[in-house]
Amino acid sequence: MSNIVSNSIFWVDTNKIRPNPYQPRREFDLARLQDLADSIKQYGVLQPLTVSRLEVEKEGGGLVTEYELIAGERRLRAAILAHVSQVPVIIRTGDTAIMKLELAIIENLQREDLNAVDRARAFFRLASEFKFTHNEIAKKMGRSREYVSNSLRILSLPEEILNGLSEGKITEGHTRPILMLADHPEEQLVLFKEIVYKKITVREAERLARKIAYDRVRKKEFMPDPEITELEEEFQEKLGTRVHIDRKELGGQIKIDYFSTEDLRAILDSIQKSNTERKPDEMMEGHIANSIPAGLEINTQSIETPLDDRSKEEKKEDDAELYNISNFSL
Repeated sequence: MSNIVSNSIFWVDTNKIRPNPYQPRREFDLARLQDLADSIKQYGVLQPLTVSRLEVEKEGGGLVTEYELIAGERRLRAAILAHVSQVPVIIRTGDTAIMKLELAIIENLQREDLNAVDRARAFFRLASEFKFTHNEIAKKMGRSREYVSNSLRILSLPEEILNGLSEGKITEGHTRPILMLADHPEEQLVLFKEIVYKKITVREAERLARKIAYDRVRKKEFMPDPEITELEEEFQEKLGTRVHIDRKELGGQIKIDYFSTEDLRAILDSIQKSNTERKPDEMMEGHIANSIPAGLEINTQSIETPLDDRSKEEKKEDDAELYNISNFSL
């Protein structure tokens, strides 16, 4: 195809444009998409989409021309939502798979419209599928190597936390204190819940993560009863929340954190299920029967969106080593 054709704008049927298989973004805000669709109804698609041309063989023989989207998926989705039959496109030629992925990532980054999880997954594809080093990715994205490496660390978080980050329940800054607890996924989930339900800011989450790490070290230093420690860990694993057994001279208390009525019911269901579906361990059963009614401690707050309380200068300083856990050594 000549340069004149590849640099020209054409009108193409929306039903002939395939989605970009390398599109890094998975989440599209429906409200904002509807706003764009309303604008397209009134003014049309003002900025052309970028596509590549494909010759596809039909089942009965012969070739049919189709187009694969390179950049502009949000505009295409909004155009379809607005029942627009044709959109303006620029047809690019000679693009490889890696070039299409780069263009899709860069387009989203330039608009700052890619959430942290999708950005990290895009970087991971560049590294795993196309064998780019972190430094090579950084140069192509116009970022530092640390920025790329720190973005990729996000993917080590549990899926529930990744979903919360994608949905805006927590900010990217909140992932740093959560990553400080990387060796204890159950503690990560508890801290995540506390951030969401208690509206914990980034700095508050950092302080809490340090305290959790400090308490863990103190437990090792003071050599508590290993049987009690084992029971604590088993309670936390089974109930999915933080559990502390406070042993006294005679008996003691079990403190269980929860964040909503639904959490409390889920904890009760877990206990009941444990009693009915498997043979109960006699010691565990004794602790549940004798300790929980007397020692259940309630920790609950209203559900609100957490705040990133760092200043612009602090965010800029943190960006270089966003998740460097060595900064939080005890």
